[in-house]
Amino acid sequence: MTANGGGGPTTSFWTAYTGGHFGLAPKAHALRAVCSCGWSGPAQPADVDEPEGEEPEFGNQAYDVADTCQEQWDEHITEVERATVPLPEGVTDLLRRLGEEIEKLGSTSPVAALRAARKLELVAGQVGHWPARAVRNEMTPQAAGAALGLDDDGVRRLLTRFGSTATYAEFRL
Repeated sequence: MTANGGGGPTTSFWTAYTGGHFGLAPKAHALRAVCSCGWSGPAQPADVDEPEGEEPEFGNQAYDVADTCQEQWDEHITEVERATVPLPEGVTDLLRRLGEEIEKLGSTSPVAALRAARKLELVAGQVGHWPARAVRNEMTPQAAGAALGLDDDGVRRLLTRFGSTATYAEFRL
C-alpha cells in the first residue's frame, strides 16, 4: 500500500488495509503469509468490522487469521531451514544468544540496542563480503537460492549487498 497511491511510503503490514482513511485505503478481504523465497500460503478470509459512522477496523477474528498466517509461515520457515545449507551449531547458538541479549538490552536502553544492532549490521557486511564474492563466482543463482532459501531475485540482492557490486551485475556465464 502506498500512502498517496502514487508513491511514497509503502507497507505490507495487514492492519493498514481496513478500507479506512475516508475510503482511500485499500480493504483486505483475505490475509496470506508470504516469503522472500517466492512461497505464499493459502488466502485466509479476514472480516473487517465497520462500526456505524466510524473508520473500519479489523475485528478479533482478523487477528486470529493473522495468527494462522504466522503459524503457516513458521512451518514454511522450518521446512526451508531443513532444506538450506546447515550452519554449525556453535554459530547458530551464538546468533541466537546475541539476538536475545540485544532484545534484553532494548527493554532497558533502546538506543543502546539500536547501536548494537547497527554494529551487528556492520560486522555482517564486513564478514559477508568475500563469501558473497565466492558464491557469485562459484554457484548458479538457482543453486545459491536453494542453499540460502531465496528466490533468484533475493539471491541477487543479497550478493549485491554483501559483495559490494552494482545492482545490475549478473552472475558469470
